[in-house]
Amino acid sequence: MSAPARPSSAAAPPGSASRAPLTFDRGHTDDLMSFLAASPTPYHAVANAAARLEKAGFRQVAETDAWDGMYGGKYVLRGGAIVAWYVPEGAEPHTPFHIVGAHTDSPNLRVKPRPDSGAHGWRQVAVEIYGGPLLNSWLDRDLGLAGRLTLRDGSSVLVDVDRPLLRVPQLAIHLDRSVSSEGLKLDKQRHLQPVWGLGNEVRDGELIAFLEQEAGLTSGSVAGWDLMTYPVEPPAYLGRDRELVAGPRMDNLLSVHAGVAALVAAASGAALTRIPVLAAFDHEENGSQSDTGADGPLLGTVLERSVLARGGSFEDRARAFAGTVALSSDTGHAVHPNYAERHDPTHHPRVNGGPILKVNVNNRYATDGSGRAVFAAACEKANVPFQSFVSNNSMPCGTTIGPITAARHGIRTVDIGVAILSMHSVRELCGADDPFLLANALTAFLEG
Repeated sequence: MSAPARPSSAAAPPGSASRAPLTFDRGHTDDLMSFLAASPTPYHAVANAAARLEKAGFRQVAETDAWDGMYGGKYVLRGGAIVAWYVPEGAEPHTPFHIVGAHTDSPNLRVKPRPDSGAHGWRQVAVEIYGGPLLNSWLDRDLGLAGRLTLRDGSSVLVDVDRPLLRVPQLAIHLDRSVSSEGLKLDKQRHLQPVWGLGNEVRDGELIAFLEQEAGLTSGSVAGWDLMTYPVEPPAYLGRDRELVAGPRMDNLLSVHAGVAALVAAASGAALTRIPVLAAFDHEENGSQSDTGADGPLLGTVLERSVLARGGSFEDRARAFAGTVALSSDTGHAVHPNYAERHDPTHHPRVNGGPILKVNVNNRYATDGSGRAVFAAACEKANVPFQSFVSNNSMPCGTTIGPITAARHGIRTVDIGVAILSMHSVRELCGADDPFLLANALTAFLEG
């Protein structure tokens, strides 16, 4: 993974107000597209993030082991979540953290406990709706299947059938003449079950047996599964001048990828005054309430254990948390050319305009004035422009892990991200320069 480009030798030294102007070679965006294609599920995303951290010298630590010292780059994996951090030698136990938060999950169709179904000569896979996807975007797509298989001994393996395997066929217009005038209406139970073959007999265990073969496992060795469909069409540059990128799961693997790049760059750079952290959680799209979600204890436990492993006390922990700042990085809404009236009239974030600062006075986002100052300083240091986002007063505002992080841990949190179109579609759209700009802003923030 290529880290954000660092300044040339003519750039300002560490600790100065700003860096040299950035040069866009699209290398970061090329790497993002590879990361998206290789990460069809949260489990694959954290495995790929971990591999990139390992290459940079980070090492995995087990939550069940005793922690002592814990200097250098470390990370913890739990399911579809990863927390990684870098502690420079000699860091005091009360040294505050600078945290980049993100999430690994995206809305999709997930396999049910009894997956084998079918009717009228079609073999189908029973799926459940995860999160809030744009359902129509899943129709007539070639879908692969990926996820985690849990074996009878409690271990798990990743599986990825990266080829056209399933499809949710749309009803022909001849059988629904009103679809163009009255709009498409989908029943989540009846209309979104994909087909994957032909046959009059439903065979229980057929899908899992197929996946055991795909993964090279012994027949009957799988005891549990967490499986999800995904579009096999790869990410691609779009437009006459390739100014845009279309691809899956940008919400929110774009931020995970940028966070990994920023953490690697910060750990290999200037003397640090804060401990840089990346926390990428699962289950944001359905409320974050899990042992791998932002509303669980994972982040707080890791940070506290890091303090204690360096000989710290409860007082040191309190001091460290009091000085800690988190950036909750997630995608936001770019102004839509066909629906501009749905946006706030004075806030129209544009793609390739730099990252967005997300504000909501009802605390759906955690940003306040002091948080704005933190992010503005990081962007100024990185020589990155930024924009402000606020929802139209007549439109309900979404939320992020930001308010959860702030409330659960008492940590000052700022909501930011990249402006995109088609959020929660099977294929989303962003500017080709914005991922690079975000990564550079995150690096400047993590460097302190």
